[in-house]
Amino acid sequence: MNSFLPVLIMLIFSILFAVLTIGLSNIIGKKSYEPGKLKPFECGVEPTGEPHIRFDIKFYLVAIFFLLFDIEALFLFPWAVIYRWLGLFGFIEMFTFIVVLVVGLLYIWKKGGLIWE
Repeated sequence: MNSFLPVLIMLIFSILFAVLTIGLSNIIGKKSYEPGKLKPFECGVEPTGEPHIRFDIKFYLVAIFFLLFDIEALFLFPWAVIYRWLGLFGFIEMFTFIVVLVVGLLYIWKKGGLIWE
C-alpha cells in the first residue's frame, strides 16, 4: 500500500487544484452576459444553417477502421516484447488474432467499405 501513497497524494492535489482554479475563476472572474458572447463561435464566421446536420456513414466507418487497427497495434507491441517467453503457444494465439483481423478487413473490403466516393 505504501507504493501507492505518492499516486494517491498526486491524485488529491490534482483534484484540489482543479476544483480550486474553477472555483476561483467563478468567484473572481468578470461576468458579462452580452448577446454576442452567447452565440457559438466558429473562427469569426457567422454561423449559418442548422446545428444538427447528418454526417455521411463513411466518417463513422473510418473511425471504426481506425479503432480496429489501433487495437491491433496495441496488442502487437506487448506480444512482440515477450515473444520468446510465450513460445509456440504465444505465436499461435497471435496468429489467430491476426487472422481474425485480416478476415474482418477482407469482409470490409468485399462489402465496399474501403471505397471513398
